[in-house]
Amino acid sequence: MSEISIYQRLHSRAYLEKFLEQKLRPDGRGLDEFRPLQVTQGSISTADGSALVRLGEMTVVCGVKAEISEPDLDLPNSGFIVPNVEISAICAARFKPGPPSEEAQILSEQLNQIILKSGVLPLESLCIQPGKAVWVLYIDAICINYDGNALDATLLAMMLALTNTRLPQARYDEEQKMTVASRVDSRTLGIQDIPMSMTFGIFQSEHVLADATAFEEPLLDSNITVVLLGSKAISVSQWGGGDTRTVSVLLERCFKIAQNRQRTVLKVIQTGS
Repeated sequence: MSEISIYQRLHSRAYLEKFLEQKLRPDGRGLDEFRPLQVTQGSISTADGSALVRLGEMTVVCGVKAEISEPDLDLPNSGFIVPNVEISAICAARFKPGPPSEEAQILSEQLNQIILKSGVLPLESLCIQPGKAVWVLYIDAICINYDGNALDATLLAMMLALTNTRLPQARYDEEQKMTVASRVDSRTLGIQDIPMSMTFGIFQSEHVLADATAFEEPLLDSNITVVLLGSKAISVSQWGGGDTRTVSVLLERCFKIAQNRQRTVLKVIQTGS
């Protein structure tokens, strides 16, 4: 191990500060620069929809499986979405084998709330026959390699998997009291736009670091996430500590960077790389 690597491990905060003094980050990026993005759809042939997202070294694969179920009695016209995130010990040494970590459970709930709040996939659109049959979409994302900013990468992987999803045409047969699904005809979910999250780390209450890596994340004072749907911000959240007096200034800066990033991501989705 080189002297630089030893210094980085033992004095992580000072190591990062040295770079920030030069308006750079350890991986060579500028402070408001995101890592290169690559996306692939339809990568899992056994799923009803799938996508792979690479954000720098951060890699997430997502598959959607559809099943037919009875709706809740209180919501006879609504289907279900079940987002789930797996971050195992295979993708990074900091994660331990065993049941889902608290971090993965929190991330799964965040993703569920963003997808529902965006309204791009109304649960009513998953209804086959009111009170009888609805679709349940299991949206399973697995982190293959962890390198920070799991929310942004996983949300994008889930949304691209959903836009890639096709459901069999289905109807409820009243005589047989069962749902009949076509083996030939299928439909998309009709998603026209997708929510995108852009997460920023705040260091020393002044430095805004876009798309933090696994090295940078533990050193941050707080995080700000901006979720955009089209030209609108549907969610802006902050968690962690930091100086509350500078929050409004930081939020404004993050929002402007997020708008530019959204345009870049859309171009990548269109070209696939």
